[in-house]
Amino acid sequence: MKFTQRLGFYLSGFAIGLIILMFFLNGKDASCDYGPNARTVKNISSKKFVYSGESLDFIRLHALDSNTVKNLIKFGSVDFSKSERELDSCKVYYIENSYKDRNMIIKVQNCNRIATIKFINYVDSE
Repeated sequence: MKFTQRLGFYLSGFAIGLIILMFFLNGKDASCDYGPNARTVKNISSKKFVYSGESLDFIRLHALDSNTVKNLIKFGSVDFSKSERELDSCKVYYIENSYKDRNMIIKVQNCNRIATIKFINYVDSE
């Protein structure tokens, strides 16, 4: 069998496999979150949010809603140098993002079933 025939068989089988794979994964929430930031943010976003008193005060003062806070976490970047990942019970993460052209930091305590928003503030505010 010539090389071109083998290549043709290989490519046709590969194409059929891709079509079958697309059929099975169509409509599912399949994602490839391999980086530590993506895994951490996805883990936090999948849990129920509980807000501390300090974070609720900030949310009310700046007229934020829960969807805005969820999106700030979902699309934010985790500062692993400040985060406390070595804790046994609930790990604490600092997530940085920007909202209305101002940098924000969100402190999240990530437990087994809930994620507690401990602190939200603008970085450049005093």
